[in-house]
Amino acid sequence: MRGNPFDDLEELMDRIGRQVEEGMVGGGLQVPGGVPVDVVDAGDEFEVTAELPGYETDDIDLTLSEGTLRLEASRTDESSYTEGQYLRRERSQKATSRRIRLPEPVDEDEVSAGYEQGVLTVRLPKVHGEDESKSIDIE
Repeated sequence: MRGNPFDDLEELMDRIGRQVEEGMVGGGLQVPGGVPVDVVDAGDEFEVTAELPGYETDDIDLTLSEGTLRLEASRTDESSYTEGQYLRRERSQKATSRRIRLPEPVDEDEVSAGYEQGVLTVRLPKVHGEDESKSIDIE
């Protein structure tokens, strides 16, 4: 008897998702129109650096939920010419977003972010648990 075809589809989607995520982490997959990011494991923390030229700090929204850092940025160009006509207008409005899944838990209360000259840097300290091995008493 043949298995459930949805199981095969789910397995295929999981495999594709892993390949896409691995490609983004390894720098092998560039998402058109996406935010270019670097994710560095610096030992005690993860450091995420994203290029966001032309945005103001108020244009950027960062959230951290369930081990995923979500970056959203949007801007509008409120300047418009009353005289003349645009021949090309590529900078008028832009919204972009990116989700970065973190490989380990982070201390959400200690996360910090800075934005300077179009580069966003987010520092995400890792959660430091006790020693991984634990002695177990035998009764």
